[in-house]
Formats: sequence, C-alpha cells, structure tokens
Amino acid sequence: MSTLTLSTPRSPAPVPQIAQVFSFAQAQICWAAADLWPHADIHLGAHVPSITGYVTHLTVDDRPLYAKYSYLGMSLVSLLRGAGGTWPDVLHAQADYVRRPDALLAREHAQLQLLAQLDGPHACAAAGLERGVLFTVPAIGSTLGDLLLRTPAQTVPLLEGTFAELRPLYRTRTAGWLGPSGAIGERSIAATFARKFNGISGQTYLDRLGADRCPPDVRTEAAARLRSVVARLRHARLAALQPAHEILLYGELKPEHVLFPHETGGRPLFIDPGLGRGLATSDAAKLISRIVLRLLIARPTPSAAAQLLDGVDAFAQHRVAQRSAKAARTWQREVLILWMMDTANLLSTVLSAPPGLPLNERTRALADRPLAACRLLDHASAAFLQQRDVTTAWHTALDTVREAVA
Repeated sequence: MSTLTLSTPRSPAPVPQIAQVFSFAQAQICWAAADLWPHADIHLGAHVPSITGYVTHLTVDDRPLYAKYSYLGMSLVSLLRGAGGTWPDVLHAQADYVRRPDALLAREHAQLQLLAQLDGPHACAAAGLERGVLFTVPAIGSTLGDLLLRTPAQTVPLLEGTFAELRPLYRTRTAGWLGPSGAIGERSIAATFARKFNGISGQTYLDRLGADRCPPDVRTEAAARLRSVVARLRHARLAALQPAHEILLYGELKPEHVLFPHETGGRPLFIDPGLGRGLATSDAAKLISRIVLRLLIARPTPSAAAQLLDGVDAFAQHRVAQRSAKAARTWQREVLILWMMDTANLLSTVLSAPPGLPLNERTRALADRPLAACRLLDHASAAFLQQRDVTTAWHTALDTVREAVA
C-alpha cells in the first residue's frame, strides 16, 4: 500500500537584511581604501542616507572623501525587497559584478574622468575606484535646491546658469564621446518608468505600494491615484515619446546634485552624474520634477512659492521661444510627460522602501506624506490628456502645483 506524503509549504526565501547589506558595504569600503592608500590612517564617518546605494563619509589621513558602494547596480530598495535574490545569492553575484567594466560605479568613475576633460559641466573629482567602491572628493557650496528656496527671486539666473554649464554636453559631437558601454541608460526617466510599471509585475508593484509605510486610508488613495497616473502616462508615452535625435544628457540632474561654491555667483559644480543618451528634454524634466517635490515638502510662503514657479515658467518659456512653433509644442509635451513620469518613479520607490531603511529628510517627508504629490500627479495627468493645446496643459500643470503648495 502506498503512503501519501503531505509536503509542508515552503516559506518565502529570506530577503537581504539592512544590517547585512550595510555591514558588508562598510567592510568593502575599508578594504578598498586600505588597498588604495595602504599607509594612510582611515576612518569611516557618518552614513549618508540614500535609496540608490550605500554612501558614507570617510577620512584618509584627515582628507575628507565620500565612498559609494552599489549592489548589482540596483537600488537599495529593490535589493532589500529581494530583486537580487537571497543574501547568499547577492553575495555570489556581487563578487562577479564588481569586477565587470560595465558595473554601475565603474561607469560613473569613467564619466567623472570624462567630465574632467571637458570645458563643462564642472564636476566633483574622482579620488579612486577599487573593489567596486567609488571614492570622490566632497563638493563645497550651497545646493541649487537650497538656493531656490532661500532666494526664489533668483530662480531664472540659477536655472540658466545651471544649463549654461551643461551646454557642452548637448553638442552633437559630444554624444559620440561616451561609448554604449559607458552610458548609464538604465537610470533614464522613460526606462525606469517602463521597468517599474510594465505588465502584470507592474500592477503587482502598484498594488503593494505603501504596504509597510502608510496607514490603510493613505495607502489606498495613493495606490489608486498612482494606478490612474501610470495608465495615462503609458498611453502618453506611446503617443508622444517616439524615437528621435538623442543627445548626451547629465541624467541625474537633481537640485541637490548642483552646488554653487559662491552662492549665486560663479560656475556651479555637479555631483553624481548619470550620463546617457536621450531626449533633450529629459534633464529639464527631471530638474523641474524634483523642484516641484521640494516645494511640496518645504511649503514655503505663498509669495516665495509664486516667485519660484514663475521663475520655472520663465525659464521654460525662454526655451520655447528659441524654437519653431512645432518644436516648442514638442518640448513642452515631452517635458510634461517626463516630469510626471519622474515624479511617479520617485514616489513609487520611496513608498516601497522598507521601514528600517534610513531616508534623507526629503525622501522621508515624501514617504510620510505622499498624498499631496499623488493628487498633483493625478490632476495634472488627467488635464494633460483632456486638453488638446499643450501650452494650456503646461500652465494647468503649474497652476496645479501652485494649488498643491498653497
């Protein structure tokens, strides 16, 4: 007589834990620093909260540096959610990954070296790359984001100064200076959006947003609004973001990645590049997206918010005025779509972050209070699809921001 054996359901494989991920990164940084500077006195400093990789201060013979470590080229949020497998899986894959010439931080190191040879943008200096750890020299100055909030009347010159520094990147001949293996294309707005929200896995991802961070009512509203936004933007992306002439972009153009050593005067200094080829509107869209989120988080006075948004509008109108009517409409349409995509990308990432993952002040505020940004996206994306005139849609989006900030 055969015996029926009942199998016990297997429990899910354990995902990497924050303590494991951080302690391993710290050990790699210490070993890499000792390899590069074998006779130096090395001390790890304060951890810098980040959702993309492990970042920390350190000193090498009293010389201040930053050290950055990336796991498999993915964000810490994805890693801690199990995208790289179990912790043994990650360690096994990471041993090969850090030796690859196309590892994320190897490409970023090469990009910093390339930027050092150009007449702009002026970027922070790389101090070394070893064992998959990138060491950089700290950049001193006030960030673009802080200056915009502190001196909103200077929004136009601050933005114009930022893009004037980027102009050498946008020249046609410059695009060929970065080989296909050297670009950081996976961080582009459109590529990130497609990767996050594609197919069944994208719907499952949306359904899980905020599960570990938000009260049930906030989570329900945030997920419902983002689901509508994503559906609209998927439709808009197919209709409007067709392959076109691509240029070399800075990629990671965020307000905190642009520093002014002499406040509003002098050349800005850029950190954390993500150079890649893409639509010429991508850098402007990411910067506007992040400026708007800063406004939602900081809640400046109505007059300061109005000055800043008027400055953003004036900056955009200057870009539009330099183009033909058709090209101007294309610029506004692409910026609007990419702006909303970038905000959706960031919102979904912070709402997916495990509760124990340290976040910086801005991303923590966004994770704790996501509804203002979700509602803004919902209203702006609905208006975008309903209005045939893209100029009207642009002004509607800015008016929606003004109402959300107020």
